[in-house]
Amino acid sequence: MNVSPGALAVSRAPHALTLFFMTTMPDHMAHLAPLDVAIIAVYFAMVIYIGFYLKQRSSTGEEFFLAGREMTAWIAGLSFISANMGSLELMGWAAAAYQYGILATHWYWIGAIPAMLFLGLVMMPFYYVSKTHSVPGYLKLRFGESSRLLAAVSFAVMTVLMSGINMYAMALVMKVVLGWNIHFSIWVSSLTVAVYVALGGLRSAIFNEVLQFVLIWAGALLVPILGLTETGGWSGMVARIHHNFPGQDLTHLWRGLGSFSSNPMGVHWTGIVFGLGFVIAFGYWTTDFLVVQRVLSAKNLRAAQMAPIIGAGFKMMVPIIVILPGLLGLAVLPHLLPETLAAHVAGSYSYNAVLPLMLVRYCGPGLLGLGITALIAGFMSGMAGNVSAFSAVWTYDIYRAQIRKDAADRYYVAMGRWSTILGVLVSIGAAYLVMQFASIMDYVQALFSFFIAPLFGTVILGMLWKRATSAGGFWGLLAGTVVSVGLYLWVHFNPAALAEVALSVHAKTMAENLYRALWAWIACVLVTVVVSLFTTPKPESELNGLVYGATVIPHQEPMVLYKNHWFWAGIVIVIFFVLNLMFW
Repeated sequence: MNVSPGALAVSRAPHALTLFFMTTMPDHMAHLAPLDVAIIAVYFAMVIYIGFYLKQRSSTGEEFFLAGREMTAWIAGLSFISANMGSLELMGWAAAAYQYGILATHWYWIGAIPAMLFLGLVMMPFYYVSKTHSVPGYLKLRFGESSRLLAAVSFAVMTVLMSGINMYAMALVMKVVLGWNIHFSIWVSSLTVAVYVALGGLRSAIFNEVLQFVLIWAGALLVPILGLTETGGWSGMVARIHHNFPGQDLTHLWRGLGSFSSNPMGVHWTGIVFGLGFVIAFGYWTTDFLVVQRVLSAKNLRAAQMAPIIGAGFKMMVPIIVILPGLLGLAVLPHLLPETLAAHVAGSYSYNAVLPLMLVRYCGPGLLGLGITALIAGFMSGMAGNVSAFSAVWTYDIYRAQIRKDAADRYYVAMGRWSTILGVLVSIGAAYLVMQFASIMDYVQALFSFFIAPLFGTVILGMLWKRATSAGGFWGLLAGTVVSVGLYLWVHFNPAALAEVALSVHAKTMAENLYRALWAWIACVLVTVVVSLFTTPKPESELNGLVYGATVIPHQEPMVLYKNHWFWAGIVIVIFFVLNLMFW
């Protein structure tokens, strides 16, 4: 999957993207000049060329599914962060920033940085030393086939559904902004991704993600630069926000989190720290194979450990191109939703229109083409990540494990190519399915809490506790998923239950997402511990490479300070704390 906790946690505002599509507005907001069309056409040509060029270097399973484990720390790190920057990431958190103010930044800082550093410093040695092709593959080695199959099927389903949601969101923006036929947008962009991933595998996806990373920043920076120029810098923007929305604290990260009723999200700091900062963030960044797969492509253990640290450095800057446009919308588009920030969502536009509206506001010919290309690059980057991850999990953890176990390597490469096409086609079907939902954000958040939060409980216990058994791992993972689904259905059919799940009558749906994930993780851990204590663990001799304390980590030669991954992790964490204090 390409969606981070940030995109997944966008509030379930009534009607969300469906209203964006159905509201009364012109057929489209902007026209592309010939220069804009040329920029977009050159981009499509480049990504297809990369796929054909790299096909000859994707003939073995190691090359197709893990890019031959040849990527440098910088390439793996940029791909790691780019695979997360899909169209829902770009549009969803611009929308959330308009709705919740700067609190949305938590999903980029506390909701990402500590978890990414933990992945690089603590968890990567186990993933990399075990030489697994996937996170479900690690579960097979640690807990057995049943846990691997449960995780693999859950992940495969979630990945293609997330890919479909991304696809639909992108096609919807193209229709509203440019008047493109929604079916044309879905099929052309999707088949382009299918071609270059099927040809070049993960290597092709990674090289395109690095290209897309550059394009996303080049295009998306236009809005914050031009917007801050219009508002007179940060202080001018803040003054306008306070004027437009008096009495609402939309520009402080932590000041209003002492109670559920004193901030726009209706969330307490415990939900942010434990629900988001621990369970959701660590679950996504350390166990979601979409992002972990990129790090596994690194050429050695040091590169694999540095890649998430490099990614964390860039992740701290992403709010500039994602959150800042939403804040600027509060300053220059106070009429986007009538009367107040949270009321009358069914007005002229929905929250999700913020980024397209800001893009059209500031970008003329040439610049508009660059901005639209950035959105397309974000979509294709996210979808390629989903599809390549689905291909690896389907081929190794479902097809090879359950259907055909002893075929030649080239057979599985062929299966990986065909499953890429299959994944794209199923994603297209999911995109059309999503059209039937009044609010696709409800759908996205539910999927994340169902699968990722309990998976983190299983993986972290497996890595850190030698006593965890195969039965404990399977039943804990299943219990966490069942609890999450049960809580979601309870609130869905009995809205008053939200106060029970999120611990306050003042809580809003954002708080429900955070606490539901926390309860699912706790259920997973408790069941895993209890079942493990009553079942027989593996002997310690079988846990080398799988469990902390029973693993011989490869010796790394001493290195100068500026090449040491612990040094750079320290730099990142210091900047992280400084930023939180600056915007306290």
